[in-house]
Amino acid sequence: MDLLQPNAANSCPLTPLTLLERCATVYGDCPSVVYNSTTHTWSDTLRRCLRLASSMASLGVKRGHVVSVLAPNVPAMYELQFAVPMAGAVINNINTRLDARTVSVLLLHSESKLVFVDCQLHSLLLEAISLLPSNVPHPVVILITDEGASPLISCDTFHATHEELVERGDPSFNWVRPSNEWDPMTLNYTSGTTSSPKGVVHSHRALFITTVDSLIDWFVPKQPVYLWTLPMFHSNGWTFTWGMAAVGGTNICLRKFDAAAVYDAISKHNVTHMCGAPVVLNMISNFPDAKPLKSPVYFRTGGAPPPAPVLLRSESLGFKVSHGYGMTEVASVVVSCAWKPKWNNLPAVERARLKARQGVRTLAMTEVDVVDPITGVSVKRDGLTLGEIVFRGGGLMMGYLKDPQGTAKCMRENGWLYTGDVGVMHPDGYLEIKDRSKDIIITGGENVSSVEVESVLYSNPAVNEAAVVARPDEFWGETPCAFVSLQAGVEARPTEKDMIEFCRARLAHYMVPKTVVFMEELPKTATGKIQKFSLRDVAKAMGSSPVSRL
Repeated sequence: MDLLQPNAANSCPLTPLTLLERCATVYGDCPSVVYNSTTHTWSDTLRRCLRLASSMASLGVKRGHVVSVLAPNVPAMYELQFAVPMAGAVINNINTRLDARTVSVLLLHSESKLVFVDCQLHSLLLEAISLLPSNVPHPVVILITDEGASPLISCDTFHATHEELVERGDPSFNWVRPSNEWDPMTLNYTSGTTSSPKGVVHSHRALFITTVDSLIDWFVPKQPVYLWTLPMFHSNGWTFTWGMAAVGGTNICLRKFDAAAVYDAISKHNVTHMCGAPVVLNMISNFPDAKPLKSPVYFRTGGAPPPAPVLLRSESLGFKVSHGYGMTEVASVVVSCAWKPKWNNLPAVERARLKARQGVRTLAMTEVDVVDPITGVSVKRDGLTLGEIVFRGGGLMMGYLKDPQGTAKCMRENGWLYTGDVGVMHPDGYLEIKDRSKDIIITGGENVSSVEVESVLYSNPAVNEAAVVARPDEFWGETPCAFVSLQAGVEARPTEKDMIEFCRARLAHYMVPKTVVFMEELPKTATGKIQKFSLRDVAKAMGSSPVSRL
């Protein structure tokens, strides 16, 4: 039998953007976005996104151009996750916690044509643009206004406002569908590293697969009420931006995370689902006025495993916590702790230990393994043998923007994505992370490169040696802890506070060490390399920082 070849009828590109069209048909009169006194329906959201896409096209945005967004979880941020790719462009969400210097580097690297900026972040963006080279085109700036939050800003500084673009646009705009489902749709930077930004590019196909996969794995029902405590700039909200359209959910937007506001929103809107880093779970479980929820709220967390006491406190309040593992390169959670009914009979502490494991692959991730990073051979499934975590499946990134060497290093010819994370495989087939390669520190859901922090410390003339490792923290999960030795003959010896302030002036605040330990000499191996494993033991023995909430 001859195999039939694909034709135009069966080769329509997959894209999560079609989920919005379907949603407006099925759930058109249902609420899509709720924010303070503003409520939009799904019909409204589709119409507004089409108008925005139309206006962007009239500004010269074309297929493949990058459009950046610097905003918190407000309605405009949600709309732009659809509207930007509907204009044919690639959406680049920028971390709102970065400093102007880093934002400038990302704008330059991405060659952003247009930037939407929230009214409370306009000074940061304008400073970032001022740092761009004069010989490169500067992006057009669109201001996102917010009633009650907009400072007095000169309109001359910006081309237009987000609402003006909505008003100008054509609601019948024929949005730009991908010519191929492998066309790029998103660009997300993995860290604030200024020397070599790692811009992860995902295709329409991969994001469609991951969006549907995330909904299935988390058992998200039709018409959930989703509270945005996870920043949308984190991998486009782990794809739940588009996922809520797939199930006709209601998006409850919060400009700023606050435990009191979270409980108020849960009660007022009957929230059913929310996501966030373990630090978010810790904040809501430790809220002094917290009372048991009237109905369960499903909470998905990722990153460093939440400590058992945090899990137990959260679940006693009525949160149904599921823990998973993912990274920007795979767009969302792709390994989750699929729960077995028999585990319900175990003691609470044992249940929490099992739940903190990362788990098994989600349905759409073809394979997950822990292998020897040199040979690629699977390690023993004994829960002890360390190896590198690898993925293979349709939801992987296309690669790093303008970085073929970096892409080739982690995406091997055999189809595996090498994560750089170290883990073990248990006898029951469940994965558990044990460490992070390249000394990445996860603090409050943010990735901090110890190398970047160390480079800043070394720029202090009083510093002789510097090493940064993760210090356990009950609030943030981990915080950067710096070990420093000083130059001989330094007369004005800096204090811990001096070093922290020195870093604060040069780094995004979440990257600043919360602890600085002075040593006569840092421990080294026989070849002269600093023994970070030894320093990690010291940091671990120190326990949680008493000033970790600052």
